[in-house]
Amino acid sequence: MDFDMLGLAPRLVAKLAEQGITDPTPIQTQAIPHAMNGRDVMGLAQTGTGKTAAFGLPMIDALMKAGVKPNAKTARGLVLAPTRELAKQIADNLTDYTKGSHLKVALVVGGAGIVAQTKRLATGVDLLVATPGRLIDLLDRRAIRLDETVYLVLDEADQMLDMGFIHALRRIAPLLATPRQTMMFSATMPKLMAELADAFLHDPVRVQVNPPGQAVAKIEQSVHFVAQAAKTDLLVDLLDKHRDELALVFGRTKHGCEKLYKQLEAKGFAAASIHGNKSQGQRERAIEAFKAGKVRVLVATDVAARGIDIPGVRHVYNYDLPNVAENYVHRIGRTARAGADGAAIALVAPDEMIELKDIEKAMKAEIPIASGRPWDILPGQKKRPNGGGGGGGGRGRGAPGGGGGAGRGAKPAFAGAKPAGGKPQGQRRRTGGGGAAGGRGRSASAA
Repeated sequence: MDFDMLGLAPRLVAKLAEQGITDPTPIQTQAIPHAMNGRDVMGLAQTGTGKTAAFGLPMIDALMKAGVKPNAKTARGLVLAPTRELAKQIADNLTDYTKGSHLKVALVVGGAGIVAQTKRLATGVDLLVATPGRLIDLLDRRAIRLDETVYLVLDEADQMLDMGFIHALRRIAPLLATPRQTMMFSATMPKLMAELADAFLHDPVRVQVNPPGQAVAKIEQSVHFVAQAAKTDLLVDLLDKHRDELALVFGRTKHGCEKLYKQLEAKGFAAASIHGNKSQGQRERAIEAFKAGKVRVLVATDVAARGIDIPGVRHVYNYDLPNVAENYVHRIGRTARAGADGAAIALVAPDEMIELKDIEKAMKAEIPIASGRPWDILPGQKKRPNGGGGGGGGRGRGAPGGGGGAGRGAKPAFAGAKPAGGKPQGQRRRTGGGGAAGGRGRSASAA
């Protein structure tokens, strides 16, 4: 199947062909026809499966056919994303898709000048990509109104909930036009996601590529059981085997990521770091250098897990396991992009065993052992506290991840959210014992 069989306008299909995009991915094949028919869509798919085109192309097609010029300070379509990096990636893709048309795409995120963003919105835009916190800043300044927004997309909706954007979504929802078309995409389906979908979507079509919470099959996963103090040496040894390939290393805290980046740089690696203490400009320059291959190792907190779309990332290292199990799937989804193969390697210290168990439970699979032996979980052992890696949750507007989390744990009373209408295995795990990082075994591909 190709794009013209999905009902897209020939002009749009030709523009995609110019960019070398000819064959739709499974999520695009499933979602686009329903979206073209005006249905609300609930999409469950991992990162790297082509979700941006799945929701972006139907909106662009509809806006091109409507030929309606947006009024001042309005946006015809709104895409909300949890982080600046992801929002920029989406805006870049939508801009590519709309080249040569009359459609205007705008990006508004925290960390960038709000005055320039206000001027950009003054004459109205067709498609607005935003992080929730910055959008609320602009609404408070009356720089934008949403009563003519007839298309809404919530991308990586599970991450928005995890980062505390519930209250921001509650504020934004009643301001949107009714009826409207809403599309929601997520890689995982926690309980709150079902409540969010029920509040925002009207009679949605559910499309799904991989089972929610499961990793892409082409990612070869493995785990090393290693003491915390020995992690850096092991990471250096592993990275040294593929110095010419791109590797993404996830840490738990901003301070820890910066320290690790400096240690890797001292070992001769072309490295950089991105986290919440970096300015937006610093983060963008680091990502661009990584894309260009000038930087081979990028050390990041979860702030980057949703915004890096680089097909060349061959290795993802979890130097520290994430506190939220679903974030593991998002992290390792940075590799094996666009059908390529990739490797995800976890370094697990004794106090991370509960996190590992939670991850394996969420994925419904054990991660093959590469070295060491599983640590015992001690009586009364708890998860390590969250490191505050710069994702933006739990803070007021303007937080580093894109602005505006309202804290976790709140119940999503989405008053006014729903419109009054709907359309417009490898090695088996050994038990007991502590373990060092020796005795490396082969790692099998995870299903």
